[in-house]
Amino acid sequence: MINNLETTSLSTRPSITLAGIRITPAFAAAFGVLIVTVIALFTSPYVGMADNGDFYRIIYSNGLYFNLPDYDSQYFGYFVKQFGIFQYFNENSTMVVSSQSLFIKLAIWINKLLFSKEVFDIRFQAAIYTVLYAAAVYLLVEAITLKMSAKRGMAVAALAVFIFGDTAYTAYFSSFFGESLVMVTMMMVFASWLLLYRKRYNDYAMLAVLLISTLILTTSKQQNAPVGMVIALLSLPLFWIRRDKLFRTVTLVSAALMMFAGIATYLNISKEFVNINQYHAMTRGVLMESENPEKALQSFGINEQFAILKSNTYYDQYGTVDVKSDLLENEFYSRYGFVSIMKYYMTHPDQLGSILDTAAESAYTIKPAAMGNYEKSVGKEFRAHSHFFSLYSSLKEQLAPRPFAFILLWMAVIIGVYMPSFVSAFRAKDYRGMQRLLVILATMLAGLSGIVVSIIGAGDADIAKHEFLFTLAFDLISFQAAASVIGRGLSAKKTLPAAPPALPAGDYSSLNKGVGA
Repeated sequence: MINNLETTSLSTRPSITLAGIRITPAFAAAFGVLIVTVIALFTSPYVGMADNGDFYRIIYSNGLYFNLPDYDSQYFGYFVKQFGIFQYFNENSTMVVSSQSLFIKLAIWINKLLFSKEVFDIRFQAAIYTVLYAAAVYLLVEAITLKMSAKRGMAVAALAVFIFGDTAYTAYFSSFFGESLVMVTMMMVFASWLLLYRKRYNDYAMLAVLLISTLILTTSKQQNAPVGMVIALLSLPLFWIRRDKLFRTVTLVSAALMMFAGIATYLNISKEFVNINQYHAMTRGVLMESENPEKALQSFGINEQFAILKSNTYYDQYGTVDVKSDLLENEFYSRYGFVSIMKYYMTHPDQLGSILDTAAESAYTIKPAAMGNYEKSVGKEFRAHSHFFSLYSSLKEQLAPRPFAFILLWMAVIIGVYMPSFVSAFRAKDYRGMQRLLVILATMLAGLSGIVVSIIGAGDADIAKHEFLFTLAFDLISFQAAASVIGRGLSAKKTLPAAPPALPAGDYSSLNKGVGA
């Protein structure tokens, strides 16, 4: 039972004492997320995420292969937890350069050490991500609850478990989708930056966490290239939070490395993926949203006969044209790019608004509906989803307003809430106090980049998964805002000051002495 409930001053951490053990909200949140995730991913029936056909891009070059004879029949429908490990020379070249490979190789090494040298169990990877995720949740809640009372801090911890323990998030750990790494590192970025704002832990250590997490996040997926650039620019004011030359030098070097990572990730996108995204940007974007696709093609200098490709995908089994042909290369792909499509949408605001609304419809989906969560042996129907600890993701998807205008309104409200404290800090030249709004802005822009890159770079193809970074950014910022409300106790009743005590009967003439007429 709880023996004592401690409240905190501005200089102490909130905690409760349970059976003689001091428990902080950060520990409670991390432990809660850990327990829920262990039950979901490591106890039968195991929860994971089915392959949509993308796994081969990352696993072959890392020494894994599909060892189930009926694997192809399980695409989209069933989660597969075991894969073969190449025993001889691996002739597969790297298809995708991603920081995700570091974690896959680490998981394979642990797998060989503890389980098998021939069969890889994806739960070893899930275990690595789960530990890192619990640590990220700990840092996040520590940063947010640092100056709260124990009772309110524990309420924030419970909210953290409710949101970030949702299996719609953690099911990604048992898959080869890059979203699993995006989730861990984006939360680390948000938490470490807030801890710098709070002046909690060593500044150098938190800056190192911010840098490493940003580098891994940026290089985890090719569409995350803008993220490194955004964080690099908005983290520059960290330069002024300390006066020592070493910290300022390290801050500038860190920002430069983040920027370089973003540029390098963009330049390293392979020609094949450029064509895939370009194809979808036109067929599943410009042409699909246009009432006159022939006229739209003419504006790009493309033969209007290509209008027959409207709504097609690169992977159509019986497509109207060979997507890898010289014809498309010379007469289609070479005629447009990201910038020209952006310009087209700017000059056609009705189509831009339409595709932004299309993007907003999937902007709150954490777990794509197309992929199942159970193994085939469990006996569930094809593409069956787990509903274990998924109330938050279900409510979010069902209740969130769909127009893109709501996203703009949400951004305006959040910025408006935190702007006064930013302005006060700016006027006082309190550069550390300015960091809270800066990390929120960086997270917003990183999330928006996911939407913009998706719709302009690839239309609506697989849009729910492509917008994962936005839905995570939305949850991190909304969690921060909700925690601020809980921490300040805005719902608490204000009490009036007590009335002064009545004076005793007698001569009150002395009270008027020295008072002018």
